[in-house]
Amino acid sequence: MNNFSELDLAAERIESLKAGILSAFALLLAFGTIAAINQLILAKQFDPLVGLQIATVDIHLLISSAVAWLSGFLFGITYRYIIRQDNNSHLQEGAVFAFGLVRGLAQLDVGLKFQDSFWPFVVLALESVLLFAIARFTLDLAIQSRWVKPFK
Repeated sequence: MNNFSELDLAAERIESLKAGILSAFALLLAFGTIAAINQLILAKQFDPLVGLQIATVDIHLLISSAVAWLSGFLFGITYRYIIRQDNNSHLQEGAVFAFGLVRGLAQLDVGLKFQDSFWPFVVLALESVLLFAIARFTLDLAIQSRWVKPFK
């Protein structure tokens, strides 16, 4: 028999929704910042990274932004359940690396199939881990400040 009442279940869902939305916006903001750094610095300074340049704001950038938002949302919900009330850094780091590597290795795999230079995709793979680390940091701050409650 489940110990959760309907009221407890609704409260947990609201907390998960808050964690997901907060993480999604943190990841999207970090994604935009990193895209700007790629555009303004990396792609101009290093010839192998010219593939990181964004010619115009187009459907590709909008889809990438939507994927970043959705990835952040799913990470936030999952992270809240993974850490529960533990202070286990292996769980926290494992969640970041699991999400970051799945996203980053998928980008690397696609890049190896369609590009001659794989360096931009290596950078994107590393950035994926960084994005989820930023989302984790944001969620940890929100949980410490009690804006988001950990899962019971």
